[in-house]
Amino acid sequence: MKHAVIVTGGKQYRVAEGDVIYVEKLPVEAGETVTIDQVLAIVDEESSVFGTPVVAGATVTAKVEKNGKAKKIRVYKMKPKKNYRRTQGHRQPYTKLTISAING
Repeated sequence: MKHAVIVTGGKQYRVAEGDVIYVEKLPVEAGETVTIDQVLAIVDEESSVFGTPVVAGATVTAKVEKNGKAKKIRVYKMKPKKNYRRTQGHRQPYTKLTISAING
């Protein structure tokens, strides 16, 4: 099985072909393909290639399944004895990707 370590949205992901991952929101529409060129490593059964810092010429191709928002979290701030209370909600946007090919 061929694996790759990629960087997108400031985070690193270990992916293989057919994997479904949720990454920080990308500026692409659902149904399009996206090419990620920041590949840190490619590991196969017989060989391993590690970049310094990225592997030259290596790309990972993925299909965008959907763009959405995660479940809402509540942020509550309070200062005791000062009558200060604030509740705020937040929904983090994400992009759902299906890895189609690891090239390199």
